[in-house]
Amino acid sequence: MNYTLEVVNVPVADIDVAKAFYKDRMGWPVDHDVAPAPGVRFVQITPPGSGCSIVLGWASGMAPGTLKGLQLVVADIVAAHAELKGRGVPVSDVQVVDGDAAKLEEGGKALDNVGFVFFEDPDGNGWAIQQISARAS
Repeated sequence: MNYTLEVVNVPVADIDVAKAFYKDRMGWPVDHDVAPAPGVRFVQITPPGSGCSIVLGWASGMAPGTLKGLQLVVADIVAAHAELKGRGVPVSDVQVVDGDAAKLEEGGKALDNVGFVFFEDPDGNGWAIQQISARAS
């Protein structure tokens, strides 16, 4: 039996502000923006290349900004960092989580599994981006 994670609810205070951040700043396409009933609206957005979407506005019971530890994976953390900085995303510097700063200077595959950047959306929901350029088989 396969279990695939397809949707994560991200609690936000203002759907329009959050949608603008994820769509315009992050560059993620909007899949749906629907209001199925009066006073009910949700927006589904999927990061490029991801099999899992995020939903803004769906009643999750979580307070806005309380979701921490969402993690994305990219093949090149330095390129992802540059792209997000260029889009105006308040992203951290590239960090090497094992403490070996020489890996940052070396770059490339030296950053696999240990190269990260971090950011928060306008509500304070916390994200990490990790470099994994190839997976073990």
